[in-house]
Amino acid sequence: MNRHLYTLLFHLGLPLVAGRLAYRAWRAPAYARRIGERFAFGLPRLVPGGIWVHAVSVGESIAAAPLIRELLARYPDLPITVTCMTPTGSERIQALFGGAAYGGRVQHCYLPYDLPWAAARFLDRLQPRLALIMETELWPNHIHQCARRGIPVALANARLSERSARGYARFARLTAPMLAELSLIAVQTAAEAERFRRLGARADSVEVTGSIKFDLSIDAELPARAAALREQWGASGRPVWIAASTHAGEDESVLAAHRALLKQRPDALLILVPRHPERFTPVYELCRREGFATRRRSSGEALAVADQVLLGDTMGELLFLYALADVAFVGGSLVANGGHNLLEPAALGKPVLSGPHLFNFLEIAAQLRQAGALVEVADSAALAERVAELWGEPARAEQMRDAGLAVMRANQGALQRLLAGLGRLLQPHR
Repeated sequence: MNRHLYTLLFHLGLPLVAGRLAYRAWRAPAYARRIGERFAFGLPRLVPGGIWVHAVSVGESIAAAPLIRELLARYPDLPITVTCMTPTGSERIQALFGGAAYGGRVQHCYLPYDLPWAAARFLDRLQPRLALIMETELWPNHIHQCARRGIPVALANARLSERSARGYARFARLTAPMLAELSLIAVQTAAEAERFRRLGARADSVEVTGSIKFDLSIDAELPARAAALREQWGASGRPVWIAASTHAGEDESVLAAHRALLKQRPDALLILVPRHPERFTPVYELCRREGFATRRRSSGEALAVADQVLLGDTMGELLFLYALADVAFVGGSLVANGGHNLLEPAALGKPVLSGPHLFNFLEIAAQLRQAGALVEVADSAALAERVAELWGEPARAEQMRDAGLAVMRANQGALQRLLAGLGRLLQPHR
C-alpha cells in the first residue's frame, strides 16, 4: 500500500473515525469538544515560525516536558507549539506550560487527522522551522507535507519493537518513503536503530541517543512534601504501596493482591491510579463493590485510618503519588499492553514491580532487572507476595532503591545528545 492508497482509505474510513470519536465522547465528554481542530478548522491563534512538538498523549507529554523546557531556554526567540491527540494529553500540556511562567511562548492545539488537506492547512498556519515527533507517532501525510515545504522532521526518543517493525514491514511501500523523509531519528537503542534502517530510514539520519526518560528531573522537595502528607494523615507507620497506570483487567488483580496483604497487615494502604481518566469512576465503584473502604484523591479529604484504598483520580500528580508509597507496581504489564514508564518510581527511589508484559520498555526493563531494581510478577498472588517481602525486608527494599538510582545515573545524557542533533537541524536559524 502506498501513500495515495492510504489517503483514499483514510477518507473512506472517516465515518468509522467519526463513530470512534463519538464513542470516546460518550465515555469521556471532553472528546466532543474542539472537533474542528482535528480537521485543521477553528485552530487557535498560532504564532508561526517556531518549533512544533507532537506528543500523542499524557505519557509522551510528560516525557517531552524537559525537552521543551530546554528548547525554550536555548531558542528564546522561537515559539513552541505542542500538539497531541487526546483530551488528557491536552490537559497535561496546558497544566505544564499554560501558566504565566512561560510568557505565552508555548502554544497548543490538537494535531489534525492525517489527511493531506488538513496537514497542509495546519502547516500553512504554523510554518514551523522544525517538526519534532515524540517516540513513534508516525503519520505519512504530515511527514510528507513537511518534506514538501523543506521542514526538517525529527523523531525523538524513538522506539520500535520487533513486533512493531514486522507490522511496518507489511506496508513497506508506505513506510519506507515516509521514514526516508525524516531528517533525524534519535533512537533509544542500537537494536531499534537497525530496525529503522531495515525499514527504509536513511542510515545517516539514524542516531542512538538513549532514552530521555532517564533524564527525569525530580523536584527535591517532592519526597518531603509526601512525607509531610503521610504524617498529616497519621499514616507514617502504615505500609503503603501504589499500583499506577492500571488498565482494565488489572484492577481486579491488584485488589485481590491488596485483599491478601490486608490479612497480613490490616493497616495496609493501596494507592490505585487508573491510566485513563474515563476509568476513574468505574474503578472507584469496583473498589466499593469489592468491599474496600475507598477515598478519592480528588475529594480533597484527609485520609482516614479506616481507609484501605486511595484512588488516584487526579491529573498531574503521579510522581507525588509515587512518592507517598513504599513500593511501586507499574501497570499495563499484567495485561498485554506493553507496560508503562518504570523509571518514574525508580527515580524516586522506590522498589519497582511489574507484570511480565513489558514489550514497550524491553531495554529499560532489562537494565533495571539486571541491576536488581525490578521484580516481575505473573499474577495477583505473586504480586502480594513480593509487596509483603519488601515491606518485611527493609534491606532488600534499600538494595532495589539504590540499584534503580544507579541505573538512572548511568544512562543520563540522552537529552543533551538529542538537543545536539536538533541544534544541527536548526543551525541555519542560529
